[in-house]
Amino acid sequence: MSRLAYDKGDHMGMGESERLQLSGEHWRISVLGEHLLRYEWSPQGVFEDRPTQVVTRRPFSPVRAQVRDEPGVVQVITAAFQLDYDGTEPSPQSLRVKGRGDYESAWRYGQPLPNMFGAALGLASNLGGTARTLDGADGPIAMGEGLATRNGLAVLDDSASLVIDGDRLVPRAPGTVDVYVFVHGLDHAGAVEDFYRIAGAPPLIPRWAFGNWWSRYHAYTQDEYERLMDRFAAENVPFSVAVIDMDWHITDIDPAYGHGWTGYTWNRDLFADPEGFLAGLHARGLHVTLNVHPADGIRAYEDCYPAVCEAMGRDPEAGLPVEFDLSDPAFTRAYFEQVHHPLEDMGVDFWWIDWQQGTVGTDGVDPLWRLNQAHTADMAARGRRPLILSRYAGPGSHRFPVGFSGDAVATWASLAFQPRFTATAANIGYGMWSHDIGGHVFGSHDDELATRWLQFGVFSPFTRLHSSDDPFAGKEPWNYGTVARSVMTRFLRLRHALVPYLYTEWATGAPLVRPVYHEWGDRFESYEASGEYLLGRDLLVAPITRPLDKASQTASARVWFPPGTWVDVFTGLVYRGDRFLTVRRGLKTIPVFARAGSIIPTSTGAATDNPDEIELLVVPGADASYELVEDDGALEPATARTRIEWDQAGRTLTVHPAKGATWVVPDRRRWRARVIGAEPEGDGSGSVVYLGEARAVEGLVVQLPEGTDLGSNEPAPRIHELLVAAQCAHTAKNAISELVAAGEPLDQVVALREARVRGIVHGEAAPLPEDLVEAVSEIIVADPGH
Repeated sequence: MSRLAYDKGDHMGMGESERLQLSGEHWRISVLGEHLLRYEWSPQGVFEDRPTQVVTRRPFSPVRAQVRDEPGVVQVITAAFQLDYDGTEPSPQSLRVKGRGDYESAWRYGQPLPNMFGAALGLASNLGGTARTLDGADGPIAMGEGLATRNGLAVLDDSASLVIDGDRLVPRAPGTVDVYVFVHGLDHAGAVEDFYRIAGAPPLIPRWAFGNWWSRYHAYTQDEYERLMDRFAAENVPFSVAVIDMDWHITDIDPAYGHGWTGYTWNRDLFADPEGFLAGLHARGLHVTLNVHPADGIRAYEDCYPAVCEAMGRDPEAGLPVEFDLSDPAFTRAYFEQVHHPLEDMGVDFWWIDWQQGTVGTDGVDPLWRLNQAHTADMAARGRRPLILSRYAGPGSHRFPVGFSGDAVATWASLAFQPRFTATAANIGYGMWSHDIGGHVFGSHDDELATRWLQFGVFSPFTRLHSSDDPFAGKEPWNYGTVARSVMTRFLRLRHALVPYLYTEWATGAPLVRPVYHEWGDRFESYEASGEYLLGRDLLVAPITRPLDKASQTASARVWFPPGTWVDVFTGLVYRGDRFLTVRRGLKTIPVFARAGSIIPTSTGAATDNPDEIELLVVPGADASYELVEDDGALEPATARTRIEWDQAGRTLTVHPAKGATWVVPDRRRWRARVIGAEPEGDGSGSVVYLGEARAVEGLVVQLPEGTDLGSNEPAPRIHELLVAAQCAHTAKNAISELVAAGEPLDQVVALREARVRGIVHGEAAPLPEDLVEAVSEIIVADPGH
């Protein structure tokens, strides 16, 4: 016999329900929304409404459904799915869910999703999630499963997740089944949205976390670290986070205590004045994180050992270690109150929780999950925004920002995998990876590789430079050649300029980095575009992950341009969308595109605070609007929102009066616009228009002058510039110049590919250098209409 909770509508017709739930003696089905359902099986007949490690809440959403509820037959049909169940113990025969948009969108309990031609085509049904760590990875690794599938149906099995009962984690009863079925078709962003609805959204983190982070595994002295920060400031290389790796604490300890990886006592030989050191970094505008490996608990040589023993009722004279065990409430209290809080009161802003605890604790719970959850909860309890640096601990980890991806191998193969790894994590709601930018271990000194990695890092969720203790591995820009150093410095400055955009995009609640199929899932091409991703709503990024080719002095990336018009934010080159195109860039830039009709707010200064002056990157070609989000940084923030609009027909830019907590932004603010794709000022980056100064509560309206629309791509000067820099035979350069001087674009491209020129290879006619032909062809065909 079943029970039906169905607020509105009738049983057989399509009715509307605000809360649709059916149950029998051992089963319960909750339709949480048009595209999301939950199935439970309990041999004891007890169903769970408390939060779990993954699912924190289960709000019902109004749904129209047809329901059949009879002995041995339970059927629920919504616009998105059909569920059929016979009320018996779950099996492939008893429980089935079908998506209503695709014949392969079907799932039988306990079986994998159909993948009829997947093996032949090299395609997986599930598009992947993420992994715990990239430690030692030198190229692709397995990424687990996410909620985006080619079938349009995904299953999240929460059966093994522990229940949260106050401060306790409670195991499920044997035989418990608890699964969530997401039936979103190709609306992958919608699946993640529904996941956040039941698992919580990523919390707001401090605005300064979006600046540059300096990190290195090196036994710095206090003076050495301070001198380094001062040199960065003198060279106008901005940083907002100072990371101090494990040598901040004593590491050379008596073997009687164990090893020195775990530690909480300042090494006074290196840091004679820790309080002054932390205060000095704060005075320089930096926020500080210290590295900890908590696995070995608190041992007798630690400064905090007597206080920890007293808190736990232990005898400090015995000298016995206080074992790491977050399942023990007494240890947990002492861990925070006697160990971490005093260091935080001294000036530590957050913690880098490095990983040495394994995957199973004394009570069977993953200690990494406990650490991540406990640290973020403790910060919130102390009135601070949650922020840690720690590895991924499974679905639901998006509530514990940010992710430390582990010790990256410093090779091209490692770099090539990171953009896909970073974007695919959004499929499980985890849009927050922080990588060892430049690589941590192995590899070789390579100016190109280090520069390309940094460029990717600037256009990734977090830019944290890192390296090993090797004296030749430091990521300081001055450790590289003149060109690489200049490019690195410019990109590090650019990262701080992007903070207004990055913070606003984080505040929307969606993953900061997403695969392009999250927005264009109905286009098969989007699934082949694994080397690119969306950064926020308006930027399309295709990092360069391979070395320069000799002739063109460029490196390539294959880009799928979604439908519409796209403009390179560095060069102003306009591209026609809805196609693949191989693009090439020299070392100075990477492919970053904004769609026509977009506004990107940036700062003109190095600080990460709400800025006094804002430069709007405006991409004309269509009307655009953007709402800038700024707040006071509090746990429960006071927020100001400023709507900015571009009217294409009137060439009018409107900054509306700020709304909400306007006191959190400067009373008066200077504004300027850089119109991307308009007539360039010399570097191709757009035409700058000074808009003036205005009070935040008043805003301003400015009509931009003529010449601030999308201009011509002007292939001839761009090609000439490329040929000047090319490293190849002069006869090849001359031949290219002549071939592109006449004819239609298609004829020019064909002529370049078919040409055979003497003087390139001794004694014979040879084809033009392939990479140079490709680079010239890109300029020709980017958008022949411009």
